Amino acid sequence: MNRLNERAFDILNAEIKRCLKGNPLDRGSYQSLRRYLDRLCLESGNRMTFAELLRAIQGIVPSFSTDVIRRAAAANTKTSEVGGLLKWGVIATTVSVGLVAIANLPYPMIRTPVAATAPIVLLPSFISMDHNYRKAIANVEQADQLVNQATSAADIERGAVHVADAQAALDRLPVWFLGYQPRTYCTFFGCTWKFTLDEFEQARKQIARMDARIFQENNALVDYAAASADLEAAREAYAIAPSNVEKNQALATQQTAIDQLMAVPAETLAGRLARQQAGTADRDLASTANSVAGDARTSNLVDAAKAFAMQAATLSQNSPHPAARWREIESLWNEATTKLRDVQPDEPGYAEAQTKLAEYQSNISATRIRLAAEENATRSFDQAKALIPQWQSIIARDSSDPQLVSLLQKILNELNQIESGTTPYEEAQTLRQQAEEAQQKLSTTKND
Repeated sequence: MNRLNERAFDILNAEIKRCLKGNPLDRGSYQSLRRYLDRLCLESGNRMTFAELLRAIQGIVPSFSTDVIRRAAAANTKTSEVGGLLKWGVIATTVSVGLVAIANLPYPMIRTPVAATAPIVLLPSFISMDHNYRKAIANVEQADQLVNQATSAADIERGAVHVADAQAALDRLPVWFLGYQPRTYCTFFGCTWKFTLDEFEQARKQIARMDARIFQENNALVDYAAASADLEAAREAYAIAPSNVEKNQALATQQTAIDQLMAVPAETLAGRLARQQAGTADRDLASTANSVAGDARTSNLVDAAKAFAMQAATLSQNSPHPAARWREIESLWNEATTKLRDVQPDEPGYAEAQTKLAEYQSNISATRIRLAAEENATRSFDQAKALIPQWQSIIARDSSDPQLVSLLQKILNELNQIESGTTPYEEAQTLRQQAEEAQQKLSTTKND
């Protein structure tokens, strides 16, 4: 213990502060006294008595109040006496508790004579055994309900806690306790334990079985969680797959995840949950697979139509073309639209097919216009060329024949019907120029 306790120090320190206010010139002496008191608070040994404090303090500050020193000494001694009493009280209590603990040890050779002479001493162990028995029974029943009739993973987790608590409570029940009922305790408190050795062993076996069941359930839950995560990942992969090939790969992964769900032991909670999820996932997979198949059919038809359209567009380049080429181009456009018409309204991609169909039908119309113009131009050009030999024959026989003017006009009429962008247009323009020059000469000759 310290030679000066905190209470005595506070009394002396308060007097030092009061004296400094009244006589600041003696600050050095009071500071020396303060340092001395600080050392006493830290120094171990017997508590300072009144005589020791009086001699030491007034040796530094002769005018220091004797009454204050007396009060400080009283506070210093009182604490010491209280501390001593407390120390012996703690020792006595510790010894008593130790003796009671020894008397309550689970050994009949110790408990029997104590129970015969002072049964009240065994009250702690009686209370403990009664409490552990009640706790073991309650936890076994709750664990059985939660584990063997689990409806969620939380039930398994909570059941594991009750199994551990029940096991701990059983471990705290000594074997000799079975069938043992203290008369005095049971008279006042009523004993609830009725274990026999067989029932005790049965409870332990039940706990062991539930512990094994929990281990199996936890393993099954891990497998179920992994398979469920794989299934969800496969679904997400399918949702973002850009092509049918990748979609089919995602569907195959989903089927693998469904197989993993079905592999979870059926007798476990996870197995039951897995089979429910697998059933739903299997139906969704079948529906999705049909949709992918329809999508693939639509995609194939649209791709085929695009191929025909591309070939038709290629052949259309660098016009003009003869009528045979335009008929071939029209045939390609017709084939493309035929493919698009095979896409059914309930199939994926129907809207895209209809958009392409409208575009291709417009191209067919444009192609038919070009074909008609080409056919008309060719026919008019051929008719104009057929009249030229007749005109040449007449002018060679008689340049003043009136038929020359009308025949030349027929040739010009046919040539004027030939549209630009057709194969005979350039040659027709040359013939037209020649016919107009001949017409001008005939008009000049007639006027002369």
